[in-house]
Amino acid sequence: MNPENRLQALSEFLKAKRSKLLPQMVGLPSGSRRRTPGLRREEVAQIAGVSTTWYTWLEQGRDIKVSASVLDAISDALQLNKDEKKYLYALALEEGADPVISNIEETIISPSLKRILQELQYCPTIITDRRLFIVGWNLAAAKVFLDFEQIPKEDRNLIELLFSRKEFKSLAVNWEHFVKGFIAIFRSYYGQYVADKWYIQFIEDMEQTYPEFRLLWNEGEVSTAPEMQIDFRHAKAGKMVFNLTSLQVQGNNDLRCSVYTPADNTATETKLKRLMENK
Repeated sequence: MNPENRLQALSEFLKAKRSKLLPQMVGLPSGSRRRTPGLRREEVAQIAGVSTTWYTWLEQGRDIKVSASVLDAISDALQLNKDEKKYLYALALEEGADPVISNIEETIISPSLKRILQELQYCPTIITDRRLFIVGWNLAAAKVFLDFEQIPKEDRNLIELLFSRKEFKSLAVNWEHFVKGFIAIFRSYYGQYVADKWYIQFIEDMEQTYPEFRLLWNEGEVSTAPEMQIDFRHAKAGKMVFNLTSLQVQGNNDLRCSVYTPADNTATETKLKRLMENK
């Protein structure tokens, strides 16, 4: 990643996290009315035990030296979770900046992974690579979402499909909640592979094409494996409720399985079976 882009990403992330913290959340008096939401820079600096000038430079994206101990203090001050902390480290310390990892080869799904997809017969499952391109799916996923076989490989990016295809936008009852989980996963990869210029171009294209993406991306959410319950309103099957579990696949390809398990005490699995029997 170009240093300027990396530092800009760091700046945007710190601002997003600071804006979400209220004074009372960190033991400070709320005080007078604030012109902008969240903590002030000097308050973050005070909590972290660093100078206001130094933190201001860090948040402005200046190319300054940082240490792991100081980043720990900043993480605590901003109340970052484990995944957000990793993301901060990746950007601030240039972890994963080796240009070798910016290359990505065509993914080949192993026989064992194909078998897993088949065994998860009544659990819609999608396999994505580190750029969130869909590289594998089972029949249940094709029935619930859409037939990915009809989409050219180069257009199978899950993030873009969530915004561009009406099938996804009309399916999730709370579409924004649904999308946020995948954007959080995407950001975790973005921080991990900071040398891959593809991410910068993709994000710029998405922001220009989909204003909703820009708003959700600017929230700065990071998660390597979000778990959530999703309510769907399927055009043919009606109401369906799934528990989404995101699993990292061990190996060199950095693949991820997103498994939608029919929720207990609902008719979801029965509806899914009928949907799959319908030719």
